[in-house]
Amino acid sequence: MRILSLEADGYKNLEQVVMQPHPSLNLILGNNAQGKTNLLEAIWTCTGCKSFRGSKERDWIHVKKPAMHIKLQFEDSKRKQEIQYHMQRADGRQKKILLNQVSLQGGSRLFAQFQCVVFSPDDREIVRGGPEKRRAFMDLCGSQLNPAMLACIKRFDQLTAQRNAMLKQIALGRAAKSDLSVWDIQLAQYGAMLTCMRYSYIQQLAQQCAALYSEVTRQSEQLEIRYHSNLFSNTEIPSRPTAEMQQSYLEQLTAAVDDDIRQGFSTKGAGRDDFFCKINGMTVRDFGSQGQQKTTALVLKLAQASVFYAQREETPIILLDDVMGELDADRQRLVYHIIRDMQVFLTACHAESVGRETRSDADCSVFSMQQGVLHPMPQ
Repeated sequence: MRILSLEADGYKNLEQVVMQPHPSLNLILGNNAQGKTNLLEAIWTCTGCKSFRGSKERDWIHVKKPAMHIKLQFEDSKRKQEIQYHMQRADGRQKKILLNQVSLQGGSRLFAQFQCVVFSPDDREIVRGGPEKRRAFMDLCGSQLNPAMLACIKRFDQLTAQRNAMLKQIALGRAAKSDLSVWDIQLAQYGAMLTCMRYSYIQQLAQQCAALYSEVTRQSEQLEIRYHSNLFSNTEIPSRPTAEMQQSYLEQLTAAVDDDIRQGFSTKGAGRDDFFCKINGMTVRDFGSQGQQKTTALVLKLAQASVFYAQREETPIILLDDVMGELDADRQRLVYHIIRDMQVFLTACHAESVGRETRSDADCSVFSMQQGVLHPMPQ
């Protein structure tokens, strides 16, 4: 997959950006707060996903602009495509998304067409943060490979919200326990499906992570990635949900109903699942050093790109947001080795921070970002 051209204006501080990226490496240089990350966010927006920095849609439009516009042309192994993303400030938010000149109701179809893998300093939260960070990571990665997983997640979240609302009504005496059955039966179906999909993805990811971590540490440490279900042991999770699995899920939901009513939310199910990262048998979150946490997060993202490439036989777009300067030479070499056949957009304050391999490679384009304006730099 390759981006052929990018235009952006009014997206945060971006000012009439027009870019014809290099098919291999694109290095964006500039001081802090100049708009380098905003450029990567504009690209990421075209995946149809929420901002990887957590910013809200209402903050995408620059305070001095009436609207923001993004136009991105890309090609994959099959064809060339175009994404347009427009948002007006008038009446709050008026969003218009076009894929190949066809208007879309939302961004989910973009997600199925245009895929990126983003590396940022915040990725360490996948390792040291709460379970919700790791569930979000699993769900994003898995959905990139299997669009049916995205639909499953959306339905599971809807059913969980409806069940939680019913639990509160029961606690107030406005509904009976029997009213939960309609939600529990559906939750068991979609929860079992989601558990199987997540488990399948983590199995693929774990193999890549183990090999990559062993390489970067020169076989001195071993990284294990292991799925943790709230309801099932890993040996009980099949490749596809079975009737027996759904029945067990339903029975455990029913058994927890009194606790759920007291607490006002569902305490059992796929909404509580997680995965563990262990180095030499010790959890990285609780016992890992900062260096081990950083390396584990890096390996998780590299493995994400590797699994995608192996499964889809298509390379994702790689977005590296000011992360290379934090890595030593061995880790930089590993990153460049994994992404060598992919189109890369890399931000940094100084060219020196991105490694000798990049700076000595003439097969790239270099840009300067100053106050939201992008300037090509001579090689």
